[in-house]
Amino acid sequence: MTLAAVGLGANLGAAACTLEQAFAELGRLPRSRLLRASRLYRTRAWGRTDQPDFINAVALVETELAAPDLLQALLAIERGFGRERPAGERWGPRTLDLDLLLFGDAVIDQPGLRVPHPHLHERAFALLPLAEIAPELRIPGRGSVAAHAAGMAADGIEALP
Repeated sequence: MTLAAVGLGANLGAAACTLEQAFAELGRLPRSRLLRASRLYRTRAWGRTDQPDFINAVALVETELAAPDLLQALLAIERGFGRERPAGERWGPRTLDLDLLLFGDAVIDQPGLRVPHPHLHERAFALLPLAEIAPELRIPGRGSVAAHAAGMAADGIEALP
């Protein structure tokens, strides 16, 4: 079994409800088990700021799936929530975004699959929820989640009740 960290985000529709439903879908992944889910966080849009705030969270999943198979399962969940990926558009609004942040201690650099997420250590909207539920984890090649989170500015991120 491999411990995987999955980042969740949405800023269209009932985003908080969508993330709660997405946690349930992660719990139904084949040969996998949802271990923990962070609180929800409201964060300012990143990259393209002319859009609604995001609701973000992180889940820990224990899985027997290989990383490419887990990624395909995450993309299928996104599609089930109406996610579209227009060609050439990055950082736009979305119904649901699921990112494979960590896959055990694996370092994978393949077309369409980069683990650890190459910007995890720079993005409070993923790092702070991850530190909430798994501060003991390490980002391969970067160091501990807890250390990165401790040095992270939390401007524009708010834990929801």
